Amino acid sequence: MYDLIILGGGPAGHVAAEHAGKAGLSTLLIEKNHLGGVCLNEGCIPSKTLLHCVKLFTQAKASETFGVRTTGASFDLAAVMARKRKIVETLRNGIAHTLSKSKVETVSGSAMIRESGNGVFKVSAAGRDFEAQRLLICTGSEAIRLAVPGAQQEFVMTNREILSITSIPATITVIGAGAIGLEFASFFAEAGSGVSVVELLPTVGGRIDKDIANGLRRELEKKGIAFYVQSTVTAIGDRSVSFDADGKTTSVPANAVLMSVGRKPAITGFGLETLGVSVDKGAIVTDERCRTTVQGVWAAGDVNGVSMLAHTAFREARVCIDDMLGKQAHVNYDAIPSVIYTHPEAAAVGLTRDEAAARGFTPVEARLPLTFNGRYLAETEGERGAIRVVADANGRRLLGVHMLGGNCSELIFGAAAMIERGLTVEDVSKIVFPHPTISEILWDAVARLG
Repeated sequence: MYDLIILGGGPAGHVAAEHAGKAGLSTLLIEKNHLGGVCLNEGCIPSKTLLHCVKLFTQAKASETFGVRTTGASFDLAAVMARKRKIVETLRNGIAHTLSKSKVETVSGSAMIRESGNGVFKVSAAGRDFEAQRLLICTGSEAIRLAVPGAQQEFVMTNREILSITSIPATITVIGAGAIGLEFASFFAEAGSGVSVVELLPTVGGRIDKDIANGLRRELEKKGIAFYVQSTVTAIGDRSVSFDADGKTTSVPANAVLMSVGRKPAITGFGLETLGVSVDKGAIVTDERCRTTVQGVWAAGDVNGVSMLAHTAFREARVCIDDMLGKQAHVNYDAIPSVIYTHPEAAAVGLTRDEAAARGFTPVEARLPLTFNGRYLAETEGERGAIRVVADANGRRLLGVHMLGGNCSELIFGAAAMIERGLTVEDVSKIVFPHPTISEILWDAVARLG
């Protein structure tokens, strides 16, 4: 009899297991594939490895602008992929070591919930049966594939398959302009592919601020990426993609196709129906403490569909275990940052102006180009970044920060901390930022709010 069984060893599962084990809960973690889940093995880490490598290649070719002359720069995809595999393996081993130190038992295999009752949950995996007083579901998500003719051809890939390519395609069409689609579009454009992006919505970047989204699109177009928005894919032909826009059908060449139209919670194949938890729109329903509608059952990570980001899963995992231990904890989803790791990056946390107004706030905002910042000017050439901050006119609380430019992923945590702590414009004005840093642009933008 365990105190806790966790289904899934992705970002939510392995962090929850470590936290639970250190807290003294006897914990069993069941994972059917590799520890680390999609993020480590097929998503966040591999893709960022590729993006960093191609960024160095791009910088080498453009280095003369900064007074550095290079010749013969080339991009070795085989070496890049070998580096990716080494990093993934290193991090997998690190997770396994951490779980062992935390006294967490791990089982490799597919889990199946057999029954629940009288406060006991029975799960089978790898030919064995297990029981626990609590159950945490962290089964993650899976890529969505459009049901269009030709979608099953071998050159049509999701994020999983695209990370194992052996050559850079002459042309690639990315279906979907969310974070994953844009990141791969950026990678392939810089690696030498002709890139087309087909998006159903009128703007790129998903839910990010529209001004930031438009700025990001302009920067990516400088790399030669062609965008087709408000376009509906109708078929994938012989190395081509067809779509409808404005009543016309257009085709673009595609030696490869990346299907990047979103992900859906993985809620089938492990006996979830046995529990009777509430499911809405294909996701397990949870509250701010990640409790499901069944006592003794929690769900964290992509499976609850609230905020399908690895760092959200990290926070949810800790909240779950704290709640099991009787501690007061909750997830503040308004303080969860999001990043698109293109070149340049886009990052955001909190509300846009329109979202703030819809919540009943009286929003005020300030905008600045990143070229206002000396460090940014020194380190970039021809890039046009920007920052947009949103606050409440009544009470002066900071509500949102939205950025485009450079490595803004490394800055957005500061804004997240400010929003998490409910800081006001006046509070932020008292913080001393080091000079010269790009982070100062946040202080400068907030100062414009008066």
